[in-house]
Amino acid sequence: MRLIWGAVFLTVLIWSGIQPADSLTWFLEVLPAMIGAVLIMVTYRAFRLTPLLYGLILMHCVVLMIGGHYTYAEVPFFDGLLGAERNNYDKVGHFFQGFVPALLAREILIRKQVVKERVWLNLFVVSVCLAFSAFYELIEWWVALLTGENAEAFLGTQGYVWDTQSDMAFALMGACCALVFLSRWHDKQLSQLK
Repeated sequence: MRLIWGAVFLTVLIWSGIQPADSLTWFLEVLPAMIGAVLIMVTYRAFRLTPLLYGLILMHCVVLMIGGHYTYAEVPFFDGLLGAERNNYDKVGHFFQGFVPALLAREILIRKQVVKERVWLNLFVVSVCLAFSAFYELIEWWVALLTGENAEAFLGTQGYVWDTQSDMAFALMGACCALVFLSRWHDKQLSQLK
């Protein structure tokens, strides 16, 4: 499983780094995936995650690497999708930004026995995801201030005034969907880790 995960990750990473649309944007978009991969390698023995979570993390990394290769505003097949005036691939990325961290936060909170009641668990998971999404929007803003004109490709706003708010809304939807649709499956895999 680890070899397949690593092979897919490296293959997509190498592909995404070959003549990306914008080198700085590629680096900024792919950096979280590379950090995630390093963290997975470092913690694999001490805190092994569920197979479901490893698979979702890989999917999220692929989403980031595709966005990095093309820039989020230029990913093929997303121009004018469903009649939209903008390329909405960034919304896929922000959905995953809530979906995957929701299960990661859930897994850590359950395994470390931080929260026992499901209502509080779900509230904390969603709160963590919203905090992460808001922090990422702050990072985008800081990068925009530092890079000036080159920031548009990284921000991917495409002139949409509500881009930041809709990004956070998609992360919220992703977190809620993960909890609603995957909690039982996740619980089964968690019980097998013990």
